Amino acid sequence: MGFTGAWAITSHTDNVIAVLAPRLLPAMRADRARPDAQRRWQEWRRAPLPAYETWYASENSPHGPAADSAAVESFRELTAPGPHVDEVCDGTADPAFYVVDDVWDGQSDAGMFISVHSKEYAVSALFHAVGPDRAALLPGWCGNFLLTSAQVAAFLPHVERALSFSAAERTLADSQDWLSYSKGEESVLDGPLRVWRAAAHSGHGLCGVALHLS
Repeated sequence: MGFTGAWAITSHTDNVIAVLAPRLLPAMRADRARPDAQRRWQEWRRAPLPAYETWYASENSPHGPAADSAAVESFRELTAPGPHVDEVCDGTADPAFYVVDDVWDGQSDAGMFISVHSKEYAVSALFHAVGPDRAALLPGWCGNFLLTSAQVAAFLPHVERALSFSAAERTLADSQDWLSYSKGEESVLDGPLRVWRAAAHSGHGLCGVALHLS
């Protein structure tokens, strides 16, 4: 079954963040509180997945033993868009609210990051590329967050630690980011930190949503 996954981080004034909060925050919290989600998060933290090349490899693959298929599927489910945020963002939960009009079109001039891919999830690629210790530094839940300008500034050092790399670390992270990018498109390893720094510098809040577009 085909799908299109998107992950977007948009900057907003605190007034807009306050308007978005009653609709988005309950859905984000509900997705985080799901027992399966918490179990999968703890399993991934205890046993990070091996190199991406092994995920679907045969037993005789030159990349080494094939990864545990159940662990791969659990990680995919963990980092896929949550059902509650999905329902809010596509207008199912509230027909008066639609993420494209009410969030993305209302961004501030501090900028936006968006990553859209067919049959792929941007958050999955980012989390695997950076690993669970760095992913745990990022606020919110698996790419979803709604933060005031003060919270953006407070979390900036943590995001810097999560998404800053030495040359060797960046080479390894790039090798584990399986997404394909068109010319000029930012990778998941670059765009989130750029827009976070811009929002912190200009005193804006941030909204991150991972969802299915189709």
